[in-house]
Amino acid sequence: MTMKNNNRFEKRIQNIPASLWSKIARIDELKGQWIAGARLSPQALGRLKRSVLVTSTGASTRIEGARLSDEDIEKLMRGISIQKFSDRDKQEVKGYYELLQNIFNSWGNLHFSESTIKHFHQEILKYVEKDIRHRGEYKKQENKVQMIDEAGKSIGILFDTTPAYLTPTEMLDLVEWTQNVLKERKHHPLLVIANFLVEFLKVHPFQDGNGRLSRILTNLLLLREGYLYMPYVSHEKLIEDNKPDYYMALRKSQKTFKTKNEDIVPWLDFFLRIFLKQSEMAVDILSKEDIENILSPKQLSVWQYFQTVKEATPREISENTRVARPTVSQALDKLLKLKKIERLGLGRSTRYKKI
Repeated sequence: MTMKNNNRFEKRIQNIPASLWSKIARIDELKGQWIAGARLSPQALGRLKRSVLVTSTGASTRIEGARLSDEDIEKLMRGISIQKFSDRDKQEVKGYYELLQNIFNSWGNLHFSESTIKHFHQEILKYVEKDIRHRGEYKKQENKVQMIDEAGKSIGILFDTTPAYLTPTEMLDLVEWTQNVLKERKHHPLLVIANFLVEFLKVHPFQDGNGRLSRILTNLLLLREGYLYMPYVSHEKLIEDNKPDYYMALRKSQKTFKTKNEDIVPWLDFFLRIFLKQSEMAVDILSKEDIENILSPKQLSVWQYFQTVKEATPREISENTRVARPTVSQALDKLLKLKKIERLGLGRSTRYKKI
């Protein structure tokens, strides 16, 4: 490993602002809540995973200029012919979907290494006919990072990437440093993974497919570090929804690399903001899904009624849900225990409202 690169990476992730540490602490708190509370039924988890596969594939390929909607992707993966899109769009979608599915199902058996990265590149482009010559191999000629608009056209070059002749050395350094530091627990894994991603995208090691591959590797690395909700909330969709900020954060940090004052903070702030949102959504889904799995159908009707009103008496609930008063009382007791509702007042004037 080149000591110079090693020192650059180390220096970059030291002296992180307190605001970013508070995001990391909150993410890890939510990670703990997911692990402690993940009592979802296999059916619920399966439903979520199938939905995220479609959403993530759509978002990740659209960031790079593909035009298929989530509905189109669902049809494509069910074997329904879609004529209106180019073969390339369909080929890219199929490769991403299948590889992401493999990661969601088998991440525990997949090791992070250069050979894995090259294999993933091969898989992501395995249906793309135009990329057949450079699949799974580092670039042989220079490439530039371009920003793509909604119509799939380049609207400008963001930055120049690592020259082709330096790419093998820089990738070796980056992957070895990432492997070693994660293994030694020397720095928080979120800092290490964020550094890997921003540097990977700066090197841009392959002729094409780097952006999609970076998001595939995000899923693998975070799953391997115990963030087990990756298959249940789409990381890619959050990036697509914040695409200008994504490009801006990359550019702000990457233009400082290999200068005296490297600054990873703009990228770290974006990465942690997106991942914190993903973590919050995962825990939120857990509570919503969980309640559907632990309430009876009539109790669920009572809970759903609370979504439509500010507060209600047992009598109002019974009349509007057509659920018998004794069953309403049981449902209210259960929802109180689950801390989903609170009681207001006593006796005949008792009302309940959603927390």
